[in-house]
Amino acid sequence: MVDQPRNCAVISLRQIVFGIAPILHVVHDEDDHGWQFLNLDDAREEDASVVTLEEIVKLDPTVLALADIPPGWRAWRKSVTHEWNREPKE
Repeated sequence: MVDQPRNCAVISLRQIVFGIAPILHVVHDEDDHGWQFLNLDDAREEDASVVTLEEIVKLDPTVLALADIPPGWRAWRKSVTHEWNREPKE
Protein backbone atom coordinates (compact mmCIF):
# COMPACT_ATOMS: atom_id res chain seq x y z
CA MET A 1 0.00 0.00 0.00
CA VAL A 2 3.04 2.17 0.21
CA ASP A 3 3.01 2.32 -3.59
CA GLN A 4 -0.50 3.82 -3.74
CA PRO A 5 -2.06 7.06 -2.40
CA ARG A 6 -4.73 6.84 0.31
CA ASN A 7 -7.43 7.92 -2.14
CA CYS A 8 -6.62 5.31 -4.81
CA ALA A 9 -9.38 2.95 -5.89
CA VAL A 10 -9.18 -0.64 -4.66
CA ILE A 11 -11.37 -3.69 -5.21
CA SER A 12 -13.36 -5.20 -2.39
CA LEU A 13 -16.71 -6.89 -1.85
CA ARG A 14 -20.04 -5.37 -0.81
CA GLN A 15 -20.13 -7.76 2.16
CA ILE A 16 -16.87 -6.27 3.45
CA VAL A 17 -17.73 -2.65 2.69
CA PHE A 18 -21.05 -2.96 4.57
CA GLY A 19 -19.45 -4.73 7.54
CA ILE A 20 -21.06 -8.13 6.98
CA ALA A 21 -17.82 -10.02 6.29
CA PRO A 22 -14.20 -9.46 7.40
CA ILE A 23 -11.16 -8.98 5.20
CA LEU A 24 -9.41 -12.35 5.16
CA HIS A 25 -7.60 -12.31 1.80
CA VAL A 26 -5.54 -9.47 0.32
CA VAL A 27 -3.98 -9.48 -3.14
CA HIS A 28 -1.38 -7.02 -4.45
CA ASP A 29 -1.74 -7.27 -8.22
CA GLU A 30 1.44 -7.68 -10.21
CA ASP A 31 0.20 -6.12 -13.45
CA ASP A 32 -1.07 -2.75 -12.21
CA HIS A 33 0.04 -2.76 -8.53
CA GLY A 34 -3.63 -2.52 -7.54
CA TRP A 35 -5.02 -4.02 -4.33
CA GLN A 36 -7.91 -6.39 -3.66
CA PHE A 37 -9.44 -6.85 -0.21
CA LEU A 38 -11.53 -10.01 -0.12
CA ASN A 39 -12.80 -12.78 2.14
CA LEU A 40 -11.98 -16.47 1.80
CA ASP A 41 -15.12 -17.37 -0.18
CA ASP A 42 -15.06 -17.40 -3.95
CA ALA A 43 -15.70 -13.82 -5.02
CA ARG A 44 -18.62 -13.17 -7.33
CA GLU A 45 -18.35 -10.37 -9.84
CA GLU A 46 -21.75 -8.99 -8.84
CA ASP A 47 -20.46 -8.50 -5.27
CA ALA A 48 -17.49 -6.39 -6.37
CA SER A 49 -17.18 -2.92 -4.90
CA VAL A 50 -14.71 -0.16 -5.70
CA VAL A 51 -13.72 1.95 -2.70
CA THR A 52 -10.71 3.98 -1.64
CA LEU A 53 -7.74 2.50 0.14
CA GLU A 54 -8.45 4.89 3.00
CA GLU A 55 -11.97 3.42 3.43
CA ILE A 56 -10.51 -0.09 3.64
CA VAL A 57 -8.01 0.97 6.31
CA LYS A 58 -10.84 2.53 8.33
CA LEU A 59 -12.80 -0.74 8.10
CA ASP A 60 -9.81 -2.84 9.18
CA PRO A 61 -6.60 -1.10 10.26
CA THR A 62 -4.81 -4.47 10.50
CA VAL A 63 -4.36 -4.42 6.72
CA LEU A 64 -1.64 -1.80 7.25
CA ALA A 65 0.58 -4.70 8.36
CA LEU A 66 0.49 -5.80 4.70
CA ALA A 67 1.65 -2.51 3.21
CA ASP A 68 5.04 -3.98 2.37
CA ILE A 69 3.94 -7.06 0.42
CA PRO A 70 5.31 -6.79 -3.11
CA PRO A 71 3.22 -6.83 -6.28
CA GLY A 72 2.36 -10.39 -7.24
CA TRP A 73 1.93 -11.49 -3.60
CA ARG A 74 -1.10 -12.28 -1.48
CA ALA A 75 -1.88 -12.55 2.22
CA TRP A 76 -4.60 -14.45 4.04
CA ARG A 77 -5.77 -15.43 7.51
CA LYS A 78 -8.39 -17.83 8.88
CA SER A 79 -10.15 -15.14 10.92
CA VAL A 80 -9.58 -11.63 12.22
CA THR A 81 -7.92 -13.11 15.31
CA HIS A 82 -5.30 -15.02 13.27
CA GLU A 83 -1.98 -13.70 11.98
CA TRP A 84 -1.56 -12.86 8.30
CA ASN A 85 0.20 -15.44 6.09
CA ARG A 86 2.04 -14.24 2.98
CA GLU A 87 3.17 -15.88 -0.25
CA PRO A 88 3.77 -15.15 -3.93
CA LYS A 89 0.52 -15.44 -5.86
CA GLU A 90 0.49 -18.33 -8.31
